[in-house]
Amino acid sequence: MKYIGAHVSASGGVENAPLNAHNIGARAFGLFTKNQKRWTGKPLDEKTIRAFKENCEKYDFQPFQILPHDSYLINLGHPEKEGLEKSRAAFLDEMQRCEQLGLDRLNFHPGSHLNKTDEETCLKTIAESVNMALDKTRGVTAVIENTAGQGTNLGYTFEQIRFIMDHIEDMDRVGVCIDTAHAYSAGYEIKSAEGFENTFSLFDEVIGFRFLRGMHINDSKKAHGSRVDRHDQIGDGTLGSELFIRIMKDPRFDNIPIILETPDENKWAEEIAFLYASLE
Repeated sequence: MKYIGAHVSASGGVENAPLNAHNIGARAFGLFTKNQKRWTGKPLDEKTIRAFKENCEKYDFQPFQILPHDSYLINLGHPEKEGLEKSRAAFLDEMQRCEQLGLDRLNFHPGSHLNKTDEETCLKTIAESVNMALDKTRGVTAVIENTAGQGTNLGYTFEQIRFIMDHIEDMDRVGVCIDTAHAYSAGYEIKSAEGFENTFSLFDEVIGFRFLRGMHINDSKKAHGSRVDRHDQIGDGTLGSELFIRIMKDPRFDNIPIILETPDENKWAEEIAFLYASLE
């Protein structure tokens, strides 16, 4: 079964996210468990945690249908001690918040070398950062999102992601999220039927579908191989709508949260309806 949703607002409290998802016809959702533009956030209290769980139950959202995202400030491969320690503390806090809310995965962007170290060192630092957080939490999978490769961001190839995974100690608690816009901008030709099949055959060979824990489905404002991260509405960008219909009809993408991060939230309900209608 397909579980389509969007990265909804948690303004006013995380307990509002399930309601916001329900209101757009979503069967999955993403959220930030704290302000994504700040290093620290107000601790979750028991009332908030209880309300979140009650609303998830009320609107029929189970943990496997929810894909929380960590703060954009975090760089788990930071080449400098202060930045790395700050990022590791923030990531641990994000993992602990998921643990408190009963969520079983946390999506994150791997990290950036900032032109101050080599790629392999950065990738190993990312893995070490994840190991530290996994060691201090239980039940939450660290989900690595592929990037567009913009700037010095790593994780834009399947091989880089696999390298990180191979240096993580608990493989039962590591997963991957594929962002369609990022993949296309990074150089994976997923637009055509042939390119789609070749890309995901490679994904299965290098990483393995058993590790797929979520998707971000976004059209791209930028061209194939541009290495620029700019999302567009489904069907309005350089990818076009056929890719997303192909994903909907492919059982390899069943039973995971498939999340829209398209720029106009007023179109999310329409996009979700379009995607589900493609199955009819």
